[in-house]
Amino acid sequence: MSTIDITLPAAQLEGTSATLSKWLVKIGQQVKAGEPLIELETDKVSMEICAPETGSLRDIIACEGEEIAVDTVLGHIDTDSSSVVSHAKAVNEAIDSVINKTADTDSNSKRENDDDFSAHDLIGPAARRLLKSHHLDHSLICGSGRRGRVTRNDVRAYITNMPPETMVPNSPMSGQINTARALKGTMVPHTNMRKAIANHMVSSLLETSPHVTSIFEMDMSNIIEHRKWHKKEYAECDVKLTFTAYFLAAVVKAVQAVPQVNARFHEDALELFSDINIGVGTALGDAGLVVPVVQQVQSLNLFSIAKALSAQTEKARNGKLTPSDMKNGTFTISNHGVSGSLIATPIIINQPEVAILGVGKLEKRVVVEEVNGVDTMVIKPKCYVSLSIDHRALDAHQTNLFLAEFVDLIENWG
Repeated sequence: MSTIDITLPAAQLEGTSATLSKWLVKIGQQVKAGEPLIELETDKVSMEICAPETGSLRDIIACEGEEIAVDTVLGHIDTDSSSVVSHAKAVNEAIDSVINKTADTDSNSKRENDDDFSAHDLIGPAARRLLKSHHLDHSLICGSGRRGRVTRNDVRAYITNMPPETMVPNSPMSGQINTARALKGTMVPHTNMRKAIANHMVSSLLETSPHVTSIFEMDMSNIIEHRKWHKKEYAECDVKLTFTAYFLAAVVKAVQAVPQVNARFHEDALELFSDINIGVGTALGDAGLVVPVVQQVQSLNLFSIAKALSAQTEKARNGKLTPSDMKNGTFTISNHGVSGSLIATPIIINQPEVAILGVGKLEKRVVVEEVNGVDTMVIKPKCYVSLSIDHRALDAHQTNLFLAEFVDLIENWG
């Protein structure tokens, strides 16, 4: 008989914290090598741990909701299936025994302590006291506990929403008519990704970086024209040419003019990076936000940028990103305008970076230009572009210089 450890390899996680979201198999169930066993959630992606060998799940060590460290043993696979089935049967019988004993104990306790309720009613002592104090019939209340058990919270909820005409005359609630109806809502539990995003945002804004934002206006005429003439030939190569690809290319030129933007702040120094690895914020609907990274953009032309960007965003939307796809970012773009936003400020910096670029909605605006010496109103495709910076690392001078370089490249593309 051979027992194999189920672990999370270091290379698969690559420094990202993970939480065990769900076991996909049960103890004693047969699995094949490479078959998904566990679903994990990180602050960036969902991922799976697969069976290292063919066999049966012998036991489960790590529980759902537990934070998982690299190389921690999460459970075991036994290649001898007969021993696992026997082991699983014993475990399940032991669990059933505990449940039955607990139910018997609860039933005996109710018979001894409360003659007003029959032995088959599953009501906790605190709930019983609350029912008695308000002269309520337990049969009117639906229990939310195990096996329909009526809990104290069930009783409280019933009292809160109980119409005045149903109150017993001598009840402590009688005569207290509350005209304000209690709010009713549905609790939607946060995913681990949402919790991690929330913690990351609070930490970035309130605990780590003093945020400052500068905003410029940008004319998109030239890149609209350039894209119109080239998107078809890109599409023939199965590459989607988006405005974001132009933004990545323009960031490279702006970073070369202001290298402090492509950096990491340390207490005693500002670490400047030679590689420009640009993350692009990608919304996943209600599921959250991920930031796939295009690596070494400084070495790519527009076609290569568009190709790499298309591949990353496609993986993001199909849930195929891995931790390595979001590793080593040095700068981030938030193209928030795709959802209709004109200006967003401050856009939270993706730590440990020191700046994030925001691009707003593209729309036609009337502007005044001098034509043949005469001020003339013309229509231009415009958008707002912002740079939120870590004020520990950058000042207004570098911020505005970066935006000036970025806008100049976009407006004079060609």
